[in-house]
Amino acid sequence: MQPTTTPGAAAIADTLYAPYLSFRLGGLEYGLHYGSVQELRPLKELDRFSSQGEVLQSVAVSRGVIIPIVDMRAAFGGGHAAPDPSTDVIILQLSTCVMGMVVDGVTDIVSLAPADITPVAGLGAAEADYLLGVGVVDGRRLILVDIDRLMAVRQPSAASSPMQAA
Repeated sequence: MQPTTTPGAAAIADTLYAPYLSFRLGGLEYGLHYGSVQELRPLKELDRFSSQGEVLQSVAVSRGVIIPIVDMRAAFGGGHAAPDPSTDVIILQLSTCVMGMVVDGVTDIVSLAPADITPVAGLGAAEADYLLGVGVVDGRRLILVDIDRLMAVRQPSAASSPMQAA
């Protein structure tokens, strides 16, 4: 017996849209799946307790939960920039924890169909496994990221770490 499909099912699947939160970081615009977003807050409104590290900027309390705040501006090599009124914190519900990330600003929520997303060419899977592709909406290009993979703590492998001679 042959499997049956509804006529036009492939066309319907191509038109399913997914919501992405777009944000600015270092002059570029990024997007992450909106399902991972728990809350959006201006940086100045968070009660922060520490500011010791460059990338792990602080620990904050949001709705009674203590969460680490990662400054994505420093993590992406932009250095530790002073916050301005548009600096936002995206509180994320990741698969393993709740975490905040500081960005230059949240732009909006956009809907993208699979046909609107182009894979990133020329990168090895290990180099940038967090990149989903480039989405195009209303003439804007968004670098789409898998936020769980991007925020995962990575240990350098023995093969990639330089050996030191004694």
